[in-house]
Amino acid sequence: MRIFAKRALLPNGWASNVAIVVDASGLIAGATPDDEPRATDEVVETLLPGMANLHSHAFQRAMAGRAERPSASGDDDFWTWRQAMYDLAATLDPDALHAIAVEAYRGMLRAGYTSVTEFHYLHRDPAGAWYAEKGAMAKALVEAARQVGLPICLLPVLYAHANARGEPLADEQRRFETSVDDVLETAAELRRSYAGDPAVAIGVAAHSLRAVSPDELRALVEGSPRDVPVHLHIAEQEREVEEVCATLGARPVEWLLDRFEVDGRWSLVHATHAEPHELEEVASRGAVVAICPTTEANLGDGIFALPALLRAGGRFGIGSDSNVSFSPAEELRLLEYGQRLSLRRRVVASAMGRSCGETLYGGAAAGGTCVSGFSTGMIVRGMRADFVTLKTIAAATRPEDALDRYIFVDGAPGPEGVMIGGRWRVRDKEFV
Repeated sequence: MRIFAKRALLPNGWASNVAIVVDASGLIAGATPDDEPRATDEVVETLLPGMANLHSHAFQRAMAGRAERPSASGDDDFWTWRQAMYDLAATLDPDALHAIAVEAYRGMLRAGYTSVTEFHYLHRDPAGAWYAEKGAMAKALVEAARQVGLPICLLPVLYAHANARGEPLADEQRRFETSVDDVLETAAELRRSYAGDPAVAIGVAAHSLRAVSPDELRALVEGSPRDVPVHLHIAEQEREVEEVCATLGARPVEWLLDRFEVDGRWSLVHATHAEPHELEEVASRGAVVAICPTTEANLGDGIFALPALLRAGGRFGIGSDSNVSFSPAEELRLLEYGQRLSLRRRVVASAMGRSCGETLYGGAAAGGTCVSGFSTGMIVRGMRADFVTLKTIAAATRPEDALDRYIFVDGAPGPEGVMIGGRWRVRDKEFV
């Protein structure tokens, strides 16, 4: 297959008249700018690399809009929202989880995500017992993604304690409870079950430093294959940072970097309250920060210090997290607007003369390459042929502004097409 893009976002920026060859295995065999169209080419106006959704809890889509009334105390934050999430989680079985995930993954695909990394901690039945098949809930998610045609990196989550002090889980957390062996066994079984499917990857995750002990985290990392992604929530709320400081004697990001060989396969989710010097060290290690602006805003968590990470040359991606939004454009717009409101200046995320849209989209797409389990996110030879296409919005639109209009203009058309592994999944805004 050969695709001819009038404009394509390549690693070095916009290029014109780009001929992209996709081989029979769904990989990019070549991308040549300043080419000429052929009669057999598939011609598109604006071509973007696919976007990985680096952090999702699919089941939480079912509570979107259900946590917008004040609690009895009227002092609402992440911790009161968490109770509403527990109430929902208590009602779900594998069939219900599968149905919710199908709807969620279809929404992600239509919006332009070309893979999803599912941070999965809803393991046990509502009474806290294991299902007859230990990985029943995990497989419900994988099968939902396969049904939709969205590649999935499933992360079985280690969740062992109620807080950094090691206290036992509360009753409403019993569905989440796992040991290191539980997670390693589940991950190994999933890898065996889906070994022949290139659209399924299996990594591992620790919920957070407040839910696992240092020894458990080390055993999880050392017991996992060296080539799989490792994810964890970190520095998500100020209360969490204070608790980890009091218990472990250091701030969460600082503590982790001092004690673990954090590298390019690690995804630090949120890092909302990381200090600039911590982000500089994260950048030097090549780890990826998974930022989830719509969820962080919805929960009142705070604003990530994006300029500090960008100045250090750090890597980042985006995630839909609680799935109040499926739109990559909305995540990126809110990421930039949060910086503008905080710093009271404009065009914060621009880099090397590139526009905000180019910097944000290109950076987030490329950031998912190692920690999503798939080689995607850049239009270069050897990467999987995951693409998103846009149409020019109006005759007066400058071609170089198409991506910025997509991200920053209210009502701008979303993706026209979504290709995954050389196969169109969405064309003319409709599922194929």
